[in-house]
Amino acid sequence: MDQPRVHPNAAPPGNGDLEMGHDGVYPPLPTQQGQPVSQQQRRGGPGPNSWVGNDANTLLVVATLITTLTYQLGTSIPGGYWQQDVPRSLQDSTVMYHAGDPIMRDLHRPRYWVFMGASWVGFASSMVMTLCLLVRMAVDSRHVRWSFVVAYSSLVLTFVVSQRRTHLSLDILIWVAVLAFLWIIVSLHPNRRSRVIQELCCSGRGRGDN
Repeated sequence: MDQPRVHPNAAPPGNGDLEMGHDGVYPPLPTQQGQPVSQQQRRGGPGPNSWVGNDANTLLVVATLITTLTYQLGTSIPGGYWQQDVPRSLQDSTVMYHAGDPIMRDLHRPRYWVFMGASWVGFASSMVMTLCLLVRMAVDSRHVRWSFVVAYSSLVLTFVVSQRRTHLSLDILIWVAVLAFLWIIVSLHPNRRSRVIQELCCSGRGRGDN
């Protein structure tokens, strides 16, 4: 007599708790071409290669890592801080730069404010993503997706802005490009996503051939 199939992660059969679903017996999983078909695929939803296929716990770890990185970036400004008061000149004893102030703020003020804005936006976005996942918000919600895209792209912006010999306008353009690319990755269906990326990568080559 055949024994019923028991799911490997199921609780041992006991009192048959129907409320929790711990009856311990599961029907055979349907297969497609010899491979098991997940419940999400049987419903016609996106597969594991899409954003929805990510586990909420994994995304929570990613959000925590981004929060830690953005916090460290915000407190470790490139160039460091003035170690002592710097006078205007040898003849003028008036303090020009005060000890403890960021050097980047005094010497490269526009770049400093972009750097600080990117670090704070990344920190806030990662915390929003963490909060959304903690309250069990759906992984495919716009709040989770946008907070991830903004937080992750902000890391790129803080990195490129911290480089000395780059143009600030070019750094912002790089950030916008990364932001758009990440949004395409996390929002589109895998088939449509690969089609869009192929069109973006091959459109310039097609014009060159003509």
